[in-house]
Amino acid sequence: MQQQAAEQVVAALQQRRIFAHVYSGGVGSHGVRIVLVGGREALWDVDGAAGLEAQVMMDGVLVGFVPKIPGSESFSIDETIEAIASATYE
Repeated sequence: MQQQAAEQVVAALQQRRIFAHVYSGGVGSHGVRIVLVGGREALWDVDGAAGLEAQVMMDGVLVGFVPKIPGSESFSIDETIEAIASATYE
């Protein structure tokens, strides 16, 4: 995800009162970090792969996963926002 797109997604999620932040996964790699209950966080689209998926982390350890959403490689910003806002985390 490009930094500008990540910033747009984060701003829209914050307007929905979702604890979202831009996440920098390295040089030129940006995604969205969602703060979850119980000390977990979801890192969306930080691996640079096509499509939208999330890793659920706790204390730096992978504890869950939201699989790639089919068709998400061509999502608009609004579709990306809706997908992240409506995701369930296990």
